[in-house]
Amino acid sequence: MVGIGGFTGAILRYLISGYIQNLTQKAAFPFGTLAVNITGCFLIGILSQLVESQAGLSSELRTFLIIGLLGAYTTYSTFSNETMNLLQSQQFFLALVNVGTHLILGLSAVLLGRFTIIALWR
Repeated sequence: MVGIGGFTGAILRYLISGYIQNLTQKAAFPFGTLAVNITGCFLIGILSQLVESQAGLSSELRTFLIIGLLGAYTTYSTFSNETMNLLQSQQFFLALVNVGTHLILGLSAVLLGRFTIIALWR
């Protein structure tokens, strides 16, 4: 289940990140990585709240979705490398913005995902 989810998540990350980066190719900022990380945070917030709400997700489905699919879909290593590239090219402000937006938007997306399920579950 992890392998199948990982394969699927990696393909989705490649397609979505590439698409977003192509839309913003004139910007020096890695918007593609930001997009997959924030949407991944939102989705893991939804799934985590569903698991905590006893939504009946089997352990196999949780393994497939959370560890496999979302584990491969989000990309902390790429985020870290792109931040280092910005630092090495002396784009310190963009590096700081990259770290800040990932942190603030990522945490906010997880919270929003959880609140979405809480609101829908009532």
